[in-house]
Amino acid sequence: MHSVTPTKHLPDTPATAVKWAASASRRLRQLVPGLALSGVLAFASIHMSQIDWLQSNGISALTLAIVLGMVVGNTIYPGIGAMTGAGVTFSKANLLRLGIVLYGMRLTFQDIGNVGWTGVAIDATVLCSTFALAYFLGTRVFGLDRRTAMLIGAGSSICGAAAVMAAEPVVRGRAEQVMVAVATVVVFGTLSMFLYPVLYHLITHHQLVELSPNAYGVYAGSTIHEVAQVVAAGRAIGEEAADTAVIAKMVRVMMLAPFLIFLSGWLSRASANDADAVCGEGQCNATRHGGMVIPWFALGFVAVAGLNSLAPLPVAVVKQVIDIDTVLLAMAMAGLGLTTHVSAIRKAGIKPLALGAVLFAWLVCGGFAINAGITALLI
Repeated sequence: MHSVTPTKHLPDTPATAVKWAASASRRLRQLVPGLALSGVLAFASIHMSQIDWLQSNGISALTLAIVLGMVVGNTIYPGIGAMTGAGVTFSKANLLRLGIVLYGMRLTFQDIGNVGWTGVAIDATVLCSTFALAYFLGTRVFGLDRRTAMLIGAGSSICGAAAVMAAEPVVRGRAEQVMVAVATVVVFGTLSMFLYPVLYHLITHHQLVELSPNAYGVYAGSTIHEVAQVVAAGRAIGEEAADTAVIAKMVRVMMLAPFLIFLSGWLSRASANDADAVCGEGQCNATRHGGMVIPWFALGFVAVAGLNSLAPLPVAVVKQVIDIDTVLLAMAMAGLGLTTHVSAIRKAGIKPLALGAVLFAWLVCGGFAINAGITALLI
């Protein structure tokens, strides 16, 4: 009589695969309605941004996506929020991170050489001084919470709404805090488009200081909030000013990744000494329990910019990727607008706008002084 050797129980791999597929399918069904809503708003904003008047005034698809999202979010969205909430949240969180990564395709490290180390020094000084001023004035003078002050500072010092959205996962800001910060950079960035060309003509007409179109471009690129606004302010003077302004702005945008990594590390150290630095209303940042959390999308941003610098892709491919990135960022902005309630912005009061106004004045006046001072030192 032969003994029967017991066999080891093997995991039911097909059954596990079926369960995983069912779970993934269920998750996809939850996401589709919200993704579709965000996508419709994104495509509408992109097509609207092609209108000549909006283009000439530097109003980008991302700004329009926020506005459309807020309109829908404060009218019909509450009635469909239960069905679309998961996809909208996915848009403003996951798609945002992917959009920031692909944003690196707009840049190359060669851009640094086009403005020289003087331009890099100007951008870095404007960034650091503006963010430090935002944090100090926001928390000490205007009495804002730290998250709102940091988000407004990020938008004013780097690249407007995109920087606010990129800083949100690091700061862990709430939707209304992000929206307030975006509102400040949209308002004052739009104002700067019209003010800067007027200042240029006044300065050159009265010969107050020597300001060439190239120097004006660096000044505009290093101090105006949004890329689209920089383009509009530069083109108002001429092609040379516009080209230099965009390059200076792109170098400033490139500083987004190291800024986010530094901010994450700083918040981690601050949370070890003062839990209130990253906690509010019972919601805390995970970094208070451990070391620095490096935002992976910031590293991805640098990696994509590096790839674009070292191994230039065909122009058609780059354009296609940038178009996809615009859709992703517009969907993220639409998701933000959908989850922002006007009542929450009203509750924030006048203080965020007051901080934004002070930072705007600093960028115009202090930014001009930084441009002039560093140029005199390094050239």
